[in-house]
Amino acid sequence: MISKDKDLCKLSLSRQKQGVKTMLRRFLMLLGAMTALLNGASGQLQLGGYGEIALSRNFFSDNINRYSHAADYRNAPSHGRFDLPHIAFAVGYNFGSKWKMYSEIEFEHGGTESAVELEADEAGEYESEIERGGEVALEQFWIERTFSSAFNIRMGHIIVPVGYTNGNHLPNEFFTVYRPEGENTIIPCTWHETGLSLWGRLGKWRYEAQLLPGLDSELFSRQNWVKGASASPYEFKVANKYAGLLRIDNYSVAGLRMGLSGYCGYSFNNNIQPSTAERYKKIKGMVSIGSFDFQYGGFNTIVRGYFDYGHLDNSEEISKYNKSLMKNSPSPHTNVASDALCAGVEAGYDVLPVISGKQNRQQKLYLFGRYEYYDSMFKTAVNITDNEWCGRQRIAGGVNYFPIREIALKVEYAAGILTKQYNNEPSVLIGITYAGFFK
Repeated sequence: MISKDKDLCKLSLSRQKQGVKTMLRRFLMLLGAMTALLNGASGQLQLGGYGEIALSRNFFSDNINRYSHAADYRNAPSHGRFDLPHIAFAVGYNFGSKWKMYSEIEFEHGGTESAVELEADEAGEYESEIERGGEVALEQFWIERTFSSAFNIRMGHIIVPVGYTNGNHLPNEFFTVYRPEGENTIIPCTWHETGLSLWGRLGKWRYEAQLLPGLDSELFSRQNWVKGASASPYEFKVANKYAGLLRIDNYSVAGLRMGLSGYCGYSFNNNIQPSTAERYKKIKGMVSIGSFDFQYGGFNTIVRGYFDYGHLDNSEEISKYNKSLMKNSPSPHTNVASDALCAGVEAGYDVLPVISGKQNRQQKLYLFGRYEYYDSMFKTAVNITDNEWCGRQRIAGGVNYFPIREIALKVEYAAGILTKQYNNEPSVLIGITYAGFFK
């Protein structure tokens, strides 16, 4: 009897071992199949993104009255900030048969956090609180059909490549800790809209044409001109008005890219509640923006620059209309200029070959300088006050160290230089960034 029990026990253990081996073998087969699948898709799937971490010390006041009562803040104490300007995660996939998809979600300044709390100090009431500021945005989501190198169609949420920064917004495509201040002040940056794009390359030329929804003139402002007008406070983008874009880049000279871009579209009454008043029937609010930008790389040097000029028709009527809107509307309720401009140039030299005596394909150490001028109220209508603090120069200089191509450590000293009745705005900034694909 004992012998039979022992035999049964041995048989049971043997079956258990066999079962474990079978499960292990199946798991390894499944793991191998998954690995083969991923390896097979490695040319089709792309995972990546970019991110920025910034620390700044600003040696000027951040009080909202620092321009209207400048003398009161001439000796104001400095203030510091820690920031996550942009963190973006990207997923792309090539379906084959000349179809592909790309998406990019961006968290600005750490994203947003909100919570519902039960407040014991307020008779047990529930309260909704914002715990962290910031924004979360779907920056890109498009599907593309390739026909040839000369002609492709892209449909969905796309980048609007007006100016240098909108076409080159990754943190390793500019030397400063934050995006170039001029373009980031007067036009949307990074500008993204849902629309249709046709693009292609013909020899040394690349072109892109886009059909887009128009901007919303209710969101124009004196300090940022049309910057905030690409956003929508609603769950959809109003498209009562339309706009078009054309960009052309040339690569004829080795190491040099030169680009021209132009945007044109109506903006007035492009809102969920357009005015039907007779006096506004002829108001169109045409927005026109023209830009030239370039980038040169060679001889251990990188030079980048841009010049943008924008014009708004009917700026006086739009200013009066916006200031008459209800207080709870999303409009800034300020005047807006008829013309705005920005210009900037930066240059960096890689000193590492000079220090080490040889070229390094991965590591780079750039000493850089930058100059910008911008004015969101460069020209105003007769009855619109020009706020002179909206125009300024900005100088910056510092170091960019790339331990590898995808990561940069940035150190910068900068100064905003305003007209003499206002206080200049110097600051020291430190940043670390990454940009690249993980797969």
